[in-house]
Amino acid sequence: MMNYIWAGMIFLSLVFSLFTGNTQEVSQSLISGAGEAVELLLSILGVLCFWSGIMEIAKRAKITDMLAKIFAPVLSPLFPCVDKSSEAMHCISLNISANLLGLGNAATPFGLQAMKELQKLNPIRDRASDSQVVFVVMNTASLQLLPTTLCAYRASFGSEKPFEVIPCVWLSSAVALLVGITVAKVLCTDERKKG
Repeated sequence: MMNYIWAGMIFLSLVFSLFTGNTQEVSQSLISGAGEAVELLLSILGVLCFWSGIMEIAKRAKITDMLAKIFAPVLSPLFPCVDKSSEAMHCISLNISANLLGLGNAATPFGLQAMKELQKLNPIRDRASDSQVVFVVMNTASLQLLPTTLCAYRASFGSEKPFEVIPCVWLSSAVALLVGITVAKVLCTDERKKG
């Protein structure tokens, strides 16, 4: 579906550029956008490789086991179909830890690995499981105790008090998380009943 949407947007852009006489600007935008996309991919690739290595070290050092035990009382009711000692729960714990510290780029590889592990447990392959939906909601709301990335951006743009937004971040992300999980749980299909 998204392929059709993107293709339609590109087609409409080209048609309107022909009618308005802006084909030169569209061509320049296409070329500069492609270059920026490559730069973005290369920068993300380095970060993903780095944090994937950290994840492997954490697994071998049994840090993932420790984090899974710490988060088990909170995560078990949210993910009733996921075993506490499973690889999926370890990845979910690492993702939540990275998000709590405000390390959005660090959370990405852990989130991708968690979704792979949750897909292995998914009884219906072409539909997201309840656990996957809850995880995406948690990852998107991204409760942060220390929003380091945001504070770093504020400091780089000359903010005299880059950390003064922390209470607002706590409140907004907590409310978003609570509402998101509540809606996800209300609408869930209850996989345990289906076996």
